[in-house]
Amino acid sequence: MSQFKEHIRKKINVELQKELGIKNKMAIPSVTKININVGIGKIYNINKDFSDVINNITLITGQKPVVKNSKKAISNFKLREGMPSGIVCTLRGERMNDFLNKLINVIFPRMKDFRGLSLKSFDGNGNYNIGIKEFLIFPEIKPDDLVRNHGIQITIVTSAEDDETSKKLLTKLGFPFKKETVKNK
Repeated sequence: MSQFKEHIRKKINVELQKELGIKNKMAIPSVTKININVGIGKIYNINKDFSDVINNITLITGQKPVVKNSKKAISNFKLREGMPSGIVCTLRGERMNDFLNKLINVIFPRMKDFRGLSLKSFDGNGNYNIGIKEFLIFPEIKPDDLVRNHGIQITIVTSAEDDETSKKLLTKLGFPFKKETVKNK
């Protein structure tokens, strides 16, 4: 078992159980999976080869992503049915914990002009979305090998039923959220 998972099990879960007043240990909210998405529509329209994006996601996550094809044609986006439109990678278990640890301790400190994560990125069901514009903040990516820069969308799916419980969980894990400011009227 990794140190990060041991830390979650022994310290964070105990604190959350006391704070939320949960009696059953199985009802403590936790991170269930992490989805990593990259849109390749513009890349595919310019150049049909997007293997460099797949290689980058493979390096970052440790597993090969799945290429998703469009289900229907949309003329405004120059999208035909069956064209590749995105790359998806779902992390669970040990890889999820390793990626979460790397995200908190390595990626967020490396972001330019980082002032904290927005509290508006919760989706209402306890899940949190992060958009990263610059791909070079990941230590696995070498700037010399990068063909084109692209963004990543990361969704952290939790077992929490509401945003407030999910926020408490992610704060305990070490997510650096922006401080809420109260405006005077």
